[in-house]
Amino acid sequence: MHRILRLIPPFTGERAGRQMKTDAIRTRRFTAIILGYPFALMAIATLVNLGLTGIRPLAVGLPTTPVLAALILSALLLLANHTWLMTSTELARLRYGMQATPEEWAESGGTPGDIAPEGHAELQRRHNAHRNATENSVIFAVLAGAMVLSSPAPLAAQIWMIGFAIGRLGHSYGFLSGQAGLRGGFMSVSLTALLGMAGYLLLALVF
Repeated sequence: MHRILRLIPPFTGERAGRQMKTDAIRTRRFTAIILGYPFALMAIATLVNLGLTGIRPLAVGLPTTPVLAALILSALLLLANHTWLMTSTELARLRYGMQATPEEWAESGGTPGDIAPEGHAELQRRHNAHRNATENSVIFAVLAGAMVLSSPAPLAAQIWMIGFAIGRLGHSYGFLSGQAGLRGGFMSVSLTALLGMAGYLLLALVF
């Protein structure tokens, strides 16, 4: 019995209590950061709109050449991003011997269980990148469509539309290369661009 007691580290309960308190403080801190994150990006986008782009009263009309050029360039960059993700996904399937449909699995004679965990993880990484790109691009399409028809300041259209597309390309690179910090940074760029477009349209309504 004494031998067993000697093997138990002293103050185990006290250490556990301190660890729980530290974890609770850490959780509260990160909760505050997560909740404050979108508001910080909103503030940045608003400052850019008010201090740099210039707000024009909303007036429905055909887009000017600079605005249309920004939309075209951003669309081309987003198409490049989609092509990149699509190609990377197919190369991952080829590398790990994975199939896309039950029919292809039956034809190959293999099963998903034959694939190494790394293969499933890499394919999941690409699927997650695809999903994130798609959900953000849908919002972009709505906001960009409204913006080009609202007679915006050309600089606003260029900053937010092209900035969004660049953010998506950087996000994909960070996702595929496994660089979480880079992925998060470019996610902030693209989200700020979405908030910037939404904020510009709202301000244009009231100016």
